[in-house]
Amino acid sequence: MNLSGKNMKLYKNFNISKNHRRSIILIGNFDGIHLGHRKLFKLAKSYKKKFKLSIGVVTFEPMPKMYFNEKIKNFRLSSIIQKNKILNNLGVDFIITKKFDKRFSKIKSNFFIKDILFKKLQAKYIFVSNNFRFGNKREGNVKQLIRNEKVYDYKIVKPQPLILGKKIISSTYIRSLLEKGNLKKANKVLNRNWSIEGTVQKGRQQGKKIGFPTCNIDIKDYVIAMPGVYAVKVNKKNSKKTLKAIANLGYRPTFNQNKILLEVHIFNFSGNLYDKYLSVEFTKFIRKEKKFNNVNQLRKQIQSDLKIASKS
Repeated sequence: MNLSGKNMKLYKNFNISKNHRRSIILIGNFDGIHLGHRKLFKLAKSYKKKFKLSIGVVTFEPMPKMYFNEKIKNFRLSSIIQKNKILNNLGVDFIITKKFDKRFSKIKSNFFIKDILFKKLQAKYIFVSNNFRFGNKREGNVKQLIRNEKVYDYKIVKPQPLILGKKIISSTYIRSLLEKGNLKKANKVLNRNWSIEGTVQKGRQQGKKIGFPTCNIDIKDYVIAMPGVYAVKVNKKNSKKTLKAIANLGYRPTFNQNKILLEVHIFNFSGNLYDKYLSVEFTKFIRKEKKFNNVNQLRKQIQSDLKIASKS
C-alpha cells in the first residue's frame, strides 16, 4: 500500500492486478485537486487505515465535458501529469485513467456497475459526488448505485461538499476565480499556487528585441486565467531550484497577436531554455493586459511591473 506516495500504479483500463481489486475507489475528474478533493482523500485515507484497503482513483481522458462539447478548448486547472503527481503525494495506490471515447460513452449504466465496478474492480467502497452521472446519456446516478449496494457487495460513500464563505469549493468555482483575476483566492482553495506546465517554444523574439527575453509556453487546454501580468515562480524539470520571474498571459495586443500565449521573463537568468519543460507557478496578479501605443510605452510599463514582481 502507498503510505508515502512513492509507488503509485498507473492503469489505462479496468484490467487491474489482483492486489488492487477489493479497494476503495474514488471516481471523478479531480481537476486541480482543490481543498474539496483533499477533504475527500482525507476521508478515504481513514477508510484505508480502518479496513486495510488500497485507494484507487478512476478518472477519464479527455474530461467528459470536453469530449461532449468540442467548443470547450481551455478548461483544465491541471494537466494529467500534475494531477497524477498530486494524487501520488496524497497516498493514492493506483489510478485508472480511462480513455473517454464514443464507445465508452455508449455503455449502459447497469454494465458500468455490474461489469466494471463489480466484476473487474470488485470495489468495496465507492466515493462519488452527489451529482455523479454515468452511462449512456448520463442515465446512471447515485440513487442507482445505492440501490445496487447489496447486489454487488459494495458501499457508496458520498461526502458533503466543502463550503467556505458560503461557496461550495469546486473546480468550476476555481476556474471562475482565475478568469476574474482573483488569483489569491484561487490559490487559497487550491491549497497551492495555480501552475501551468509546458515546453518552451521558439517565439518571434519580440521580448528579446525590447530588452526582456522570454520563454514562450503554449498553454494547450489549460483554463485561460485573466489575461495580464503575473508574478511567477519557475521550476525546471528535475531541478529543485526555484527561479523568480514575471509572466504575461495573454494575446499581446501591442503586437497585434490573437493567440493566447504564456511568456515568462526569468530574473537574472542567462541560458537557453528552448525545448525545456517548465512549471510556472502564479503567485500574484499584477495588472490586466492592455494595448500600448508604442514599444517605448510598453517597455516603461514592463519596468514598473518588474519592480512589483521582484518584491512578490
